[in-house]
Amino acid sequence: MLIALCLAGILVSLGSGLFHLSRGDGAEDSRKLALALTVRVSLSLTLFALLFMAWRLGFLAPHSLAVGVPPHP
Repeated sequence: MLIALCLAGILVSLGSGLFHLSRGDGAEDSRKLALALTVRVSLSLTLFALLFMAWRLGFLAPHSLAVGVPPHP
């Protein structure tokens, strides 16, 4: 659930940044653009940390890519 919230927050922040980038009326939009991108980077790092912790705690497990399965002809 927390991972889905991080992903949603990243998308909202990306949309907000795009909106302020396309308007580009002045210093206020530049400040809001920088803030939106800062939030996006912070949420992305948080998402990475959550995924890493879930992997280390055993909640997520990587799968092998076709180990023991013969290749397709």
